[in-house]
Amino acid sequence: MTDKTDTIEHIVRLRSRTMHEGELRAPTRAFLRALGQDDEDIAAPHIGVIHTGGDMSPCNASLREQAQHAKTGIYAGGGTPHECPVVSVSDGLSVAHPGMRFSLISRDLIADSVEATVRGHQWDGIFALGGCDKNMPGLLMGMIRCNVPSVMLYGGAALPGRVGGRDVNIVDAYEMIGQVIAGTATGEQLEDMSRACLPTAGSCAGQYTANTMGMVGEALGLSPLGSSMVPAVYSARAPLARRAGRALMRAVLADGPRPRDILTRAALENAIAVVAATGGSTNVPLHVPAIAHEAGIRFTLDDCAAVLARTPLLADLKPGGRFLARDVYDIGGAPVILKALLDGGYLHGDCLTFTGRTLAEELAQALAPDGDVVRAADNAIAPTGGVVVLKGNLAPDGALLKVAGLKRLQHRGPVRVFESEEHCLEAVQAMAYAPGDVIVIRNEGPRGGPGMREMLGITALLYGQGLGEQVALITDGRFSGATRGMCIGYVSPEAAALGPIALLRDGDIVEIDARPEALGLKVELDDATLTERRAALGTRTPRRLGGLLEKYAAVVGPANLGAVTHSGVPPEELA
Repeated sequence: MTDKTDTIEHIVRLRSRTMHEGELRAPTRAFLRALGQDDEDIAAPHIGVIHTGGDMSPCNASLREQAQHAKTGIYAGGGTPHECPVVSVSDGLSVAHPGMRFSLISRDLIADSVEATVRGHQWDGIFALGGCDKNMPGLLMGMIRCNVPSVMLYGGAALPGRVGGRDVNIVDAYEMIGQVIAGTATGEQLEDMSRACLPTAGSCAGQYTANTMGMVGEALGLSPLGSSMVPAVYSARAPLARRAGRALMRAVLADGPRPRDILTRAALENAIAVVAATGGSTNVPLHVPAIAHEAGIRFTLDDCAAVLARTPLLADLKPGGRFLARDVYDIGGAPVILKALLDGGYLHGDCLTFTGRTLAEELAQALAPDGDVVRAADNAIAPTGGVVVLKGNLAPDGALLKVAGLKRLQHRGPVRVFESEEHCLEAVQAMAYAPGDVIVIRNEGPRGGPGMREMLGITALLYGQGLGEQVALITDGRFSGATRGMCIGYVSPEAAALGPIALLRDGDIVEIDARPEALGLKVELDDATLTERRAALGTRTPRRLGGLLEKYAAVVGPANLGAVTHSGVPPEELA
């Protein structure tokens, strides 16, 4: 084991000494001794092990155990770990009811919590552990805001279940609800699917938001290469966490690199390239601008669009494809995808990682694509990425659509307007819509919701009812990474900001074109009509909401800029 006292004599002054050195800090040293620390532990670097573990979802269930292994690695590397659990909201348990309003809000609440514990206690480094859709971007945002040596470890995906001789996951259960409503499946079959589809702890098994964000951590250089696709229940996670803890301590004892050294514009482009190459979650182009904001970098939906348009689709992953996270692990993990992008010229290999080595150096031993789960860039599934940004008079600031696996890229039809998710859900459950319709759900944006709910419950029903490819759905809210079909979300400006989506009326004709050469979203109305309708709406008085929702609605920004909740990095921190 490293001698902590000898090691720290060779490094710069630690932040944590502000907390415990000198006569005035004698009571603080008493607190630390009450935690079981001796003088050597107190003199060592103090590391916040910040995780979202708990029993609120299977995504979080294994994180506290993994945190214990991280603490062991930190201690072996010469540090003193402090376990700091923070809040997490489960998308799986909040979907399709008002609780979903707190999902995106929890991202920023987590970032604030990281800042509060790290700056409040003067920790010298951060080991972050997350395992669900919003807690990983929240942890990354907090790491970059605090800008101390940091690493994030994704807790891993669940294993798939088996029904009828095939792999199944949680989305199969969502979509079977629609089949029951349509009469093509029974309640008994749905219950069997519910019992089989999620057999272990871990995040959802497809390339939905959690797995996409896990890969993003690797692409940004803030997570260990090869870590994201290790299933949550595999024993390999224990030594992985210990190694990551020791690697973090090397960065702490060398005084770097720090997150803002790593998070450059090129690194952000690498993150979006992974989304494109894997047909990943449409939530990530919402989170990456928010992550960039914490480093003082303006990275908008337009910047995401440029990367998505130039990056090929290489991985055949669900929901648009065939394979799951465990299949990626079996062929070598996310480094296989990153190396294929690097070899094809689609990745910036000179970006720094938390180890102090470049991304290209870290990828030198990565395996070649297997040609089935992941293809080489010269044999891509599609020439452009699995997610696109659409613009037009209905979304001047952009909207997002996942095209991976989409059977058709154009749609034109009459609008059916719903003022909330609940109103739309009632109609879809009653199958009170027709093939060709453009279903519009508004007032679900970051400010209008507030909280920007995701619509997986509705999109899965449409597919289960057999009409997922025959209708389009447009919303200023979000979609789950598991959503598939002609489902366009994140429409900006949102209805609460009197964006064009607020002006639609039943029967208006909307045209969607997701072909690479077009990428349009427009309503067939002239500017004069839109101006007249906007004037008729007048101004909107904010609702009195109370509590967290009221505070969030008062400060949250637009989706195309990441739906952030503060003004950015103080100038003195960037000097």
